[in-house]
Amino acid sequence: MEEFWKWLLEVARDVGLKLIAALLVFLIGRMVIRAVVKSLRRGKMGKRLEPTVSHFLCNFINIALYILLTVTIVGILGVPLASVVTAIASAGVAIGLALQGSLSNLAGGIMILIFHPFRVGDFVEAGGFSGTVSDIDVFYTVLNLPDNRVVTIPNGVMMAESITNYSANEIRRVDLVFHVAYGSDVGAVVARLLEEATKQEAVLKEPAPFCRLTEQGESSLDFTLRVWVKQEQYWQVKFDLLEAVHQRLYKEGLEIPFRQLDVHLKRN
Repeated sequence: MEEFWKWLLEVARDVGLKLIAALLVFLIGRMVIRAVVKSLRRGKMGKRLEPTVSHFLCNFINIALYILLTVTIVGILGVPLASVVTAIASAGVAIGLALQGSLSNLAGGIMILIFHPFRVGDFVEAGGFSGTVSDIDVFYTVLNLPDNRVVTIPNGVMMAESITNYSANEIRRVDLVFHVAYGSDVGAVVARLLEEATKQEAVLKEPAPFCRLTEQGESSLDFTLRVWVKQEQYWQVKFDLLEAVHQRLYKEGLEIPFRQLDVHLKRN
């Protein structure tokens, strides 16, 4: 019995020392990982990289270092690394099948990093949502919608569907269609629309504003007005121009038609 207790104490001491060593390695390792990631984000290399690449790289390194720390702790606890590697390899197939979506998201994140279809701060339309990219993670992209909602979209979905990036180019074209009644002077209408376009300070001189009669509708003459603006002034110019043209046409007595339906009643 005495020998049993002696053996039990030796085992407990050995296991206790391993647990203490593993705990110390975990605490120190976590501090080191945080320091490394923080240094990468705020260091010279992190500042040289664009925010999208820097954030993605830091997240990837953070995950890789924690995996390395876990393997180290398992080794300290006395578990043979060969057995751990074998177990991981055996479970890899099952995990891969169970995490197909996550792996596709990881692949999508890598594709975003390589091809740069958008960057942090861009206004994009993807996954059925339109918003400003606030974060690109290893697995997900976060959008801030105009109504202040936050949407998290898997990177696999982002790369599997079409992406419209409204911030990719410095200038955008504003397309507006105005309806005027039949019998109106086409030349006069075009001149008035172009005049209102040139009054907008944000409208660019080059490319020059364009306006023509583009369709003879069922109840109206349809004029298309196109102007070029800086992308950050798109909505302001669109709304201001809509209001200015409507007031101008109303002031000069030009009829703005609306859809009408004539009904004829016959008595038997």
